[in-house]
Amino acid sequence: MAKSNNGKGGGDLFGDMPQAPKAKSRATAKSRGEESYTAADIEVLEGLEPVRRRPGMYIGGTDEKALHHLFAEVIDNSMDEAVAGHATRIEVEYHEDGYLSVMDNGRGIPVDPHPKFKDKSALEVIMTTLHAGGKFDSSVYDTSGGLHGVGVSVVNALSEHLIVEVARGQQLYRQEFRRGKATGKIQNLGKVSGRRGTMVKFLPDSQIFGKGNTAFNAHRLYRMSRSKSYLFGGVEIRWACAEKHIKDKDTPTEAVFHFPGGLQDFLEERLEGRPRVADEMFAGKVEKEGGHGTVEWAVAWFGGEDGFISSYCNTIPTADGGTHEQGLRTALNKSLKNYAELTGNKRATSITADDVMIQAGAMLSVFIREPEFVGQTKDKLATVEAAKIVERAVSDHFDHWLTGHPAQADRLLDFVIERAEERVRRRQEKEVGRKTAVRKLRLPGKLADCSATQAEGSELFIVEGDSAGGSAKQARNRETQAVLPLRGKILNVASAGKDKMAQNQQISDLVQALGCGIGTSYREADLRYEKVIIMTDADVDGAHIASLLITFFYRQMPKLIDDGHLYLAVPPLYRLSQGGKNAYARDEKHRDELLKTEFTGRGKVEMGRFKGLGEMTAPQLKETTMDPAKRLMLRVTLSDAARASTARIVEQLMGNKPEERFNFISERAQFVEEETLDV
Repeated sequence: MAKSNNGKGGGDLFGDMPQAPKAKSRATAKSRGEESYTAADIEVLEGLEPVRRRPGMYIGGTDEKALHHLFAEVIDNSMDEAVAGHATRIEVEYHEDGYLSVMDNGRGIPVDPHPKFKDKSALEVIMTTLHAGGKFDSSVYDTSGGLHGVGVSVVNALSEHLIVEVARGQQLYRQEFRRGKATGKIQNLGKVSGRRGTMVKFLPDSQIFGKGNTAFNAHRLYRMSRSKSYLFGGVEIRWACAEKHIKDKDTPTEAVFHFPGGLQDFLEERLEGRPRVADEMFAGKVEKEGGHGTVEWAVAWFGGEDGFISSYCNTIPTADGGTHEQGLRTALNKSLKNYAELTGNKRATSITADDVMIQAGAMLSVFIREPEFVGQTKDKLATVEAAKIVERAVSDHFDHWLTGHPAQADRLLDFVIERAEERVRRRQEKEVGRKTAVRKLRLPGKLADCSATQAEGSELFIVEGDSAGGSAKQARNRETQAVLPLRGKILNVASAGKDKMAQNQQISDLVQALGCGIGTSYREADLRYEKVIIMTDADVDGAHIASLLITFFYRQMPKLIDDGHLYLAVPPLYRLSQGGKNAYARDEKHRDELLKTEFTGRGKVEMGRFKGLGEMTAPQLKETTMDPAKRLMLRVTLSDAARASTARIVEQLMGNKPEERFNFISERAQFVEEETLDV
């Protein structure tokens, strides 16, 4: 048998056994206050007193969210009746006196004497005893939101006044409670026809929530009621609210909610007006999945905004997600990767569930036997099996949806791949940020960055070639002006595929320098410069490079143009000198104008033509093109009226159909004057 080694490891076969305590002197015990801590100090809280002492344990606190949780507990009971097939209608009313009532046409809470508490009815037991209810036995409810038997009793405990009416067996019963305690026995009010079910009407207790803090938010109640109706198409919810509680125009005094389309109707309403990646929403429902209840979902993808998942378990909103959301994310990611493999798209190997969901709107509802939640407020589902239940239900349907909608599936796949590439790019930028300052100056490409840390007031000059780049770097204001030289003509993105564009180093350098992302992931807040200035030679080649760059921005960053960040520099083409007088002309017309107005004196006018920016000295380039006080720039704009025609012209001139360009030139050749050609 192993022996103890004085706390340094080992012990007997059953672990280190505690030794019998040594006798302590009475004086020592008294000095430690042990004699003052006796059995009489052990307090036993009975009934609902624990809830009133520690409401945070049951409803998460005493703030506005906790106050509205009382309503959630009551309406969840009615929804359980509806889901079980016993109720078709729920009525919610916020009364003028501040009371809130929920009534259903279900079976009604049992009112006969309880076999264990013969002096109390089952109704009173349920309302005044923690962990008392009919949802512990799955033969009563297949799936339900309340499994701990504390929901409605907690509401009773935290209400100043609560009234329950039960219509059962054509008899109407009523019982009242104050702060969790019955004010009298259950009353039989006599025969009633045309009514069945339970009505709970309550007024929150100001002793718990604070004086003046017991008023519900009518709009919040309205939204909570409406969301419940989407979760089960077989129920109709009627809403009524006293006029005095209405604080905004979006909350009606009366409304009826009934949505047979379920979550798809819900998501359609939430995404109304937003452009989508795939026109058709991915939605479906699987009944009785894996011995449990229904799994229902609706998913749509959209650009420009962060995504969201709204999930529910047994009609309970799970704001913090849980295992059912994990199953949905896994199913969508796996199916999309499988589709990419099926279509031979190798770029999809790096996508993750986060890439799939980052700009997706999703609704998910599951009905599970005996779900496990994190905490009594049920904000997060912890049932491990839920992940597999949802994954199995969604995967097969999404596989069929993708193969049955190839055009939309391809758009969706490209969209998700863009999200993945954007994620990788941002991670690389963070890694660059950790490198030394010297290393950062060499990235991306040959970027000479400015020292300003804020975008406001900063400028990025995009120039062609190292020669122009060298002059521009010497002429710039290092604090606010950055220079990025490009090697020749960049890729024509109008005629190149996404794979080719992704592999192009010049475009990669440009995107990394700007820092704002491309396509649907463009974010103005991340743009590193206030002005992006295309500075090319004043000749045909320079104009071509400028048109390629503008095409790139128009196709991949249209918001950069719309937000007024894109400019064209206007460098001079001629330098005129007479004696000690110098002037610069943008073109032939400007040259002739200067000859007539500025050079009227005697003496020969020396005239030089710049073949490119690289021929200009740094002082000349600064004076004519880069100094904000003296330069001339053109801002690239696109009016609403010109958008349709611009898209057509870009496709004609920059697209991959040469016959379109030939037709464009042929139609306009008659308007070209020979002397305007720059050959």
